[in-house]
Amino acid sequence: MCLIGLLGDVSVTSRRRTTIQNRIKCCLFDHSRRKQQDSRCFHHSSHQVSSKSDTMFSSSFLRLILLLCLLSSSFSSTASSSNYTAADQTLRPQEELQKLKLIRQELDKINKPAVKTIQSPDGDVIDCVSTHQQPAFDHPLLQGQRPMDPPEIPEGYKKDDESCEEDSQLWSLSGESCPEGTIPIRRTTEQDMLRASSVSRFGRKIRRVRRDSTNNGHEHAVGYVTGRQYYGAKASINVWSPRVASQYEFSLSQIWVIAGSFTHDLNTIEAGWQISPELYGDTYPRFFTYWTSDAYRTTGCYNLLCSGFVQTNRRIAIGAAISPRSSYKGGQFDISLLIWKDPKHGHWWLQFGSGALVGYWPAFLFTHLKQHGSMVQFGGEIVNNRPGGSHTTTQMGSGHFAGEGFGKASYFRNLQIVDWDNTLIPVSNLKILADHPNCYDIRGGTNRVWGNYFYYGGPGKNPRCP
Repeated sequence: MCLIGLLGDVSVTSRRRTTIQNRIKCCLFDHSRRKQQDSRCFHHSSHQVSSKSDTMFSSSFLRLILLLCLLSSSFSSTASSSNYTAADQTLRPQEELQKLKLIRQELDKINKPAVKTIQSPDGDVIDCVSTHQQPAFDHPLLQGQRPMDPPEIPEGYKKDDESCEEDSQLWSLSGESCPEGTIPIRRTTEQDMLRASSVSRFGRKIRRVRRDSTNNGHEHAVGYVTGRQYYGAKASINVWSPRVASQYEFSLSQIWVIAGSFTHDLNTIEAGWQISPELYGDTYPRFFTYWTSDAYRTTGCYNLLCSGFVQTNRRIAIGAAISPRSSYKGGQFDISLLIWKDPKHGHWWLQFGSGALVGYWPAFLFTHLKQHGSMVQFGGEIVNNRPGGSHTTTQMGSGHFAGEGFGKASYFRNLQIVDWDNTLIPVSNLKILADHPNCYDIRGGTNRVWGNYFYYGGPGKNPRCP
């Protein structure tokens, strides 16, 4: 993390089954109507049951019931806000129990046995998992293997001139760290998965047909290069806490390394910071990664939520909150990210900060990116669900337009790409694009200190963006 201050610029016995189902139905119907007269019901608002109930049910089933009530409450409020009919709000207990069973199965896959557990100040639980037990090694092509040795750093790489600290995540403020031979993994909870619009697609982006498509609500302000073969990219990314207007919207700033077509066989490697209430349950900016090899359809995921990315670093938790963040007319902070293809083995490595290797995406995950990228993008993306029929107020970057400049607008600086001979060079012929410039815009430039850079972002809905 760099400070920029001077640059200016859930078993219960079978004899109780009928009673259980009645209790579930009672909870579902009465809770969704905010009724609390019936003592047979479990109420989400109190999160308690009678002592008699404690003797009837195992603690694990009780936990399922409470989660079911929580789901009912969440569904009810969401349905109401989305103009659902009363019939739509009727939940089927057996279906919900099946959903909770699926959630348990998924959590068993994602959350691995922990050697040590760390409580983060922001509420996250960080599990220190043996390196060889991380989710990546569930992949058939990685089972029984060990992580690769560090690759050769691209020629021309140098640390930024500013003093960068790698302890830039909130969980590290606990003073605890993961022991040698382990990696830190943010624990995924039932609540995380219950927030998701679909259990089957938890941890995945909504499929986008095109980079600049507007029919699914994704909007961008990006700088990009194309027209040659790309073997990596590097940039310093200004970190903010933009407002995200609803649970199912997000705001992010990232680097994309891209190959293939945007329609069906898109390969991407992505890294940066994002705010996603649906994925994380809060509005902290979080360091994240993503990958896909089929245009976001069935492959890939965020962070370590599927087998894919192999983490090698025990001090950086992917998906953990970043701290500190920039403030308007105040201190400015950024993170430096480098993605590059190992010339020897062909895997795509990720570096965070001043020399901290995070891990790599194995080359076999991809089709086109087995060879090289055909485009690199830098910039911001938001999801616009058009609440009430108008543009969202979800912010991009700092929430201010590019024209406000340093200390007010968000930036990318020192934009570089990795060439065919594993050499870092400044980007050339950078093109800029804003899908909706009245909502979020972008302005580029070059100077001696920042090299190639741009300011970008905006407030979303405003008089010029109705």
